[in-house]
Amino acid sequence: MALFELTLVLLLIAVALTALSRHVQVPYPSLLALAGVGIAFVPGVPTIEIDPELALALFIAPVLLDAAYDTSLRDLNRYRVPLVLLALGAVLFTTATVALVGWAMAGLPIAAAIALGAIVAPPDAVAASAVLGQFKVPHRITAILQGESLLNDATALLIYRIAVSAAAGSILLSSAVPMILLSTLGSLVAGYVLGRLSLMTLGRIEDPASGTVVQFAGTFGVWILADRIGLSAIITIVVYAMTIARTAPRHMPARNRISSYSVWETAVFVLNVLAFVIMGLQARTIVGRLAGQGQTDAFVLAGIVLAIVIASRLIWVLGCGAIIRWFARFGSADRQRDAPSFRGGVLIGWCGMRGLVTLAAAFALPAEFPARDPIVLAAFTVVLGTLVLQGMSLKPLLRLLNLDPDETVDREVAQARVVVMQAALDILSGKTSDVAAAVREQYAAQRKIAKNPDDAQAATEYDRLRLYAIKSQRDALEELRRNGTIGDEAYHRLEEEIDWTELAASPPGRFQSLTT
Repeated sequence: MALFELTLVLLLIAVALTALSRHVQVPYPSLLALAGVGIAFVPGVPTIEIDPELALALFIAPVLLDAAYDTSLRDLNRYRVPLVLLALGAVLFTTATVALVGWAMAGLPIAAAIALGAIVAPPDAVAASAVLGQFKVPHRITAILQGESLLNDATALLIYRIAVSAAAGSILLSSAVPMILLSTLGSLVAGYVLGRLSLMTLGRIEDPASGTVVQFAGTFGVWILADRIGLSAIITIVVYAMTIARTAPRHMPARNRISSYSVWETAVFVLNVLAFVIMGLQARTIVGRLAGQGQTDAFVLAGIVLAIVIASRLIWVLGCGAIIRWFARFGSADRQRDAPSFRGGVLIGWCGMRGLVTLAAAFALPAEFPARDPIVLAAFTVVLGTLVLQGMSLKPLLRLLNLDPDETVDREVAQARVVVMQAALDILSGKTSDVAAAVREQYAAQRKIAKNPDDAQAATEYDRLRLYAIKSQRDALEELRRNGTIGDEAYHRLEEEIDWTELAASPPGRFQSLTT
């Protein structure tokens, strides 16, 4: 019972910290990391252990699916060069640099050193997005960070699994390349096939709760199946999610989709809370086990790894950016315009906060893994250090860089809205009833506003009037239930209709989840 009560308290603390993070405009994972450290040293707090095999499936599978579902294939293709340089090149560079230091300085076995490098290599875009979403930074930067966060997880965790297997003696590093190629190909095929099969099931489920349960069961099922048959669970789940994301909107009812989004966002938030708390408690246990010189050496290693992780990313990003700009000088005007700027490179390089993936990978190390305690302590230090140092300085850095505001997404929304409204008007053009005329008038008004995206005042006034009318609707609905004219079933059905209308009229960000 004590564990259940502790969990409730931790979730409430996390909600309060999230509200505080929005107020001071810092990433909420930064405050969660500090809270995890603080809670770890509270007397009487129980130690929470988690099975290593469960850790990756529990923490990574839902987070990867949530990230992959929102990833744009268009942006992945448009920014493929910087994404390859970051998701593959930066991960390999960081892994190799950290592994070299761990092997040469700390005397770690080569497989354990590579595992440490892979654990701390992949940045987490959640922390960066929490701050970048409050500023209109160039869409190129946000798209690259989001795409990198998805793809670098697959790269790092693939290296991690190979290193862990090599440390256990079940695979030789020299024979890893054929296994990687076979695993990658099989995972791509399996992810696509399982995604198509899942869509056949989801399209037949009309109940939102049942549909969400099936989604969670399918996610964990795909991970477990891929892992059991020797495929890369990471690549499989990414392809599975992207397959569903491209076709599910045409098959799933709107009610199921809205409900599903809310549940997934809440689940990812809760997993972040639990991961930071468990890591803090594990760090306390590790510090207690390490004594004397061993404890000092572990902290020195952790500090050096933190410095290497921050420096290696900046060196790689700024170095690659300089090379691309140099080659762009000899290209066309479009190529010169698309070359990454120095200020953009500084921002991308500084957005290297580590998060849930690093924590989960550290959890998943087997108990008998060589130098497990120093590696886990180093991983937690990297997560805490990057979230505090980089996360809390991100807002001042954005002000210092003074990047040009980007309206790309707003323009795309306005253009698409015109087309969508026109499609509705075209299909209604043959209807002559009074009701059809009223519906046409509503769509025509929305199209008029959308056709002029530069008229911000008109768009603002349109949404303001809709919200003003919605408030009156809510008051009238409350009065109908209060005086007994309608029952609760009718009340909740109308309440849902008004909620959807308010969601459409509200400014972006008002209904964002705790994880954004």
